[in-house]
Amino acid sequence: MCMTPLIATGLGTRRLLIVGLVCIFPYLGSNVVIGATPDPVRSQNGVVAADHHSASKVGARVLANGGNAVDAAVATALALGVVNPASSGIGGGGFALIYIASEKKTYVVDFREMGPAAISPKLFVRNGKVDTNLSQRGGLAVGVPGEIAGLEYLVKRFGKRSWRRAVLPAHRLASRGFVASRFLHSAAKFYEKTIKPQSQLGQLLFTNEKLFRRGQIIKRPKLARTLWQLATRGGRAYYRGKIAQDIVSSTRAAGGVLTMKDMANYRVVSRKPLIGQWNGYRVATMPVPSSGGVVLLEALGIIGASGQDLRKHGANSSATMHIIAEALKHAFADRSRFLGDTNPAKLTSSKLLDAARLKRLGGLIKLDTTLPHGQYGDKKLGAAKAPPAKGGGTSHLCVVDRHGNAVALTTTVNGYFGAKLVTDKTGIVLNNQIDDFSLKSGVANMYGLVQSDFNLVGPGKRPLSSMSPTLVFKRDKVVGCFGGSGGPKIISNTMQTIINTFVFGMDPAQAVSAPRLHHQWTPNVLLVNQDTPADVVMGLKRRGHKIKQRSWRFAPTAVQAVTVDSNGMRKAASDPRKGGLPAAQR
Repeated sequence: MCMTPLIATGLGTRRLLIVGLVCIFPYLGSNVVIGATPDPVRSQNGVVAADHHSASKVGARVLANGGNAVDAAVATALALGVVNPASSGIGGGGFALIYIASEKKTYVVDFREMGPAAISPKLFVRNGKVDTNLSQRGGLAVGVPGEIAGLEYLVKRFGKRSWRRAVLPAHRLASRGFVASRFLHSAAKFYEKTIKPQSQLGQLLFTNEKLFRRGQIIKRPKLARTLWQLATRGGRAYYRGKIAQDIVSSTRAAGGVLTMKDMANYRVVSRKPLIGQWNGYRVATMPVPSSGGVVLLEALGIIGASGQDLRKHGANSSATMHIIAEALKHAFADRSRFLGDTNPAKLTSSKLLDAARLKRLGGLIKLDTTLPHGQYGDKKLGAAKAPPAKGGGTSHLCVVDRHGNAVALTTTVNGYFGAKLVTDKTGIVLNNQIDDFSLKSGVANMYGLVQSDFNLVGPGKRPLSSMSPTLVFKRDKVVGCFGGSGGPKIISNTMQTIINTFVFGMDPAQAVSAPRLHHQWTPNVLLVNQDTPADVVMGLKRRGHKIKQRSWRFAPTAVQAVTVDSNGMRKAASDPRKGGLPAAQR
């Protein structure tokens, strides 16, 4: 077995050593079993992978018309917010990881939502108990949106084209209409009986008091007018003036505490990426306040330190799935205890990737059994009773242009249709990002995640995220772009797609389509595909896993991926679970 070190930087002043996962090179063999999948889109020029074909085509046209990867990513993200309002939009926020090839430098742009100035844990207590419904639906659930500020920042700092040109394709989709996807129809179906057709969200979901049909043309005239204002007046129009007033008044009418000052005070944050050297590859991913990069690198490091060779065990075998699940349980246990948007939490995150610690945790992985629940990570924390939610919002996109620039961008309104609020005059779906905070230590959020006081809700803070935009490099060239949607499953499924690509030699279409698992430590349930072979399920049960099988055809997580081979061929794939399709520059 070949082992090489992974050096993580960007978390503190110390160098941090993580034992590498396995020898990494393209590998195909009898252990790799993949069902029929479509070929990835290929191009020597630029490619875009998004979870809706209309959005991917918008990005590809931007590349063809002289835009770079950043221009294409911003236009794609804005288009996604129009055609997939269950997942993302200008009422939300996100993260972007950008590589500028001419500079040989990687950047992180944080446009995550913020807690309003008047937000506090006591607002979510009713009759002496925390009421998590208040953080999931209604005005209190809404964080200060960051998407417009972040996307405009990206274009102005890194793009070649104007902000106006980035916004206009989304405006056209909202004005002229788009075809409702299977995913959007299925997401709306969840709320068919709980959303009033006369409400602002109901007006988006219903036609003549009947839920819109898959394939129906949907227009969003209010949002189209808003996008036109943003295109002509710039992002400032969003945070001051009539658009901001509509966001504030709609939120406060639903019980929220958002103010005009909160909107005006929103700021984008530039951060240093979390960088790891991994078996001859360089991995760039998200730092805190995303937990995605820390958990991903910690889990990979634990697998490497375990002494187990995934290639030997084979893709999707019970042994491989067991090893991945055990590593994830350790990493998610640490996420629950230590991570959040506080200085102590950021300092602690560096310790989670300490080589000696990872070696100790890797040594706890046994091929034939699981551990008692409290022995994962470093400290015992009470178990949550809430199960993981069935799904969540969020969209991820990957762009690599012909010059080698790359963008991994994840944007979200959190749960499907966010706070279930649409602004009265401007047609903006508002986020429910406050639920990503901890309302009280040990109380699970909508995804069943238990979190500590490091992530306690508070004014000006950014809630801990699972978004995991990741770039993989060979020397100074991007060879992989990855990320996903779907709450905490983003981390586990992005990691598995990277393993599928660089351990088992799958192309990106195979890698995103392959069966996946998820374990987040608490609740103590291993989620696997409904069609996982019976012998694999039995093998996991014999090792002590509590299995829950489910159909993932409908979008609990959708991973997008782009790879670049040694000949410069770009290959792009969108996860079939959400019905997305990639597009190439022609």
